[in-house]
Amino acid sequence: MKTLEDIAVRLIWWKSPAEAIKDPKRFLAQVMVYGTIKDIAAARKYFSDDDFLDVLKNPPTGVFDPRSWAYWNLMFDMYPPGLLPRRKFGKTSEKLPEEK
Repeated sequence: MKTLEDIAVRLIWWKSPAEAIKDPKRFLAQVMVYGTIKDIAAARKYFSDDDFLDVLKNPPTGVFDPRSWAYWNLMFDMYPPGLLPRRKFGKTSEKLPEEK
């Protein structure tokens, strides 16, 4: 069985596994977007549905892609999904074009 450390090494390679796991929201978001079914099954042994749901309600900016966002919102009966959080570059007063 995979451990959280095994998953962290692969999905959050720029941090040590211990560091990656200290930020559970970011860790779970990475699992939800890039994890395999085995990664997700392992994470579900350590994290509750409420933990996954919290990631959807307060997602880290720039992690989710549209497909993963739609899938996980559907899995937790949050349909239609809300807008993905977007990173802002440049002047913060500039408006970004809306997604189509």
